[in-house]
Amino acid sequence: MTIHLRSDRAVFRFSGPDAHRLINDVVTGQIPTEGDTAAAWALLSPQGKILAEGLAGFAEEALWLDVHMPIADDFFKRMKMYRLRAKVDIDDLRKTHRVGFATQPSHLAHRDRLGPVSLGYRIVAPIETSADWSTDDTAYHTARIANAILHQGNDFPANDAFAHDIGLDILDGIDFAKGCYVGQEVVSRMKHRGTARRRPVIVTGVDAPAGIPVIANGRDAGAIGQVVNGKAVAILRLDRITDPSASTVDGKPVELSLPAWATYQFGDSVPSED
Repeated sequence: MTIHLRSDRAVFRFSGPDAHRLINDVVTGQIPTEGDTAAAWALLSPQGKILAEGLAGFAEEALWLDVHMPIADDFFKRMKMYRLRAKVDIDDLRKTHRVGFATQPSHLAHRDRLGPVSLGYRIVAPIETSADWSTDDTAYHTARIANAILHQGNDFPANDAFAHDIGLDILDGIDFAKGCYVGQEVVSRMKHRGTARRRPVIVTGVDAPAGIPVIANGRDAGAIGQVVNGKAVAILRLDRITDPSASTVDGKPVELSLPAWATYQFGDSVPSED
């Protein structure tokens, strides 16, 4: 079995009697206390923008969270601030562990599942045991792009997108039943008022780098993310896409399609916020 190194991900270990309460009270998702399936989550700003996102899995009496490597310092700093007097140990494992992807479990493994989308397993292992991992993570990104799963760094920058923009409300990355967390007011308002304007859309036939806008009906609808084999995921304004076949990227025609899990449609418009 091949394990593909995800060199852009950093992993943190949270342990101690208050570890679950700390994380569950700060991020959007329902954090697990058992099982082999990881939970999607996002750490938001008070304005509701995503500062960090990833998966959280429980194993060995601890919670293991992965984040985009360039924002790891900021994530670590914020979580130590939120910890206050809670009995939690936060271990930064960037120097000792690596994150990988595989289609079968190995080492410390959690199912990478977001709602109905299954992407195999997130693997966490010490550096010395990851020496023979493949450094080509194309297989992982091909799978996630085909399912319209967006990642911070690859597809959008920190403090730019809302949780609804990347579909976390549909992909089980938001627990609407639990109490307050940072940015919860914005998430709740978008759900109850139906004001999510932007949504994940699969863009096929791309011959341009990430960050180039999708032009729909002559208007900028949003930018594409990481491109793999001519495909990308973009966070697009649905109300600007009345004819998906009339869209371009970098002046070239592309095909727009919705993921199988979408509960939204092209052309959807939403009420404006007061």
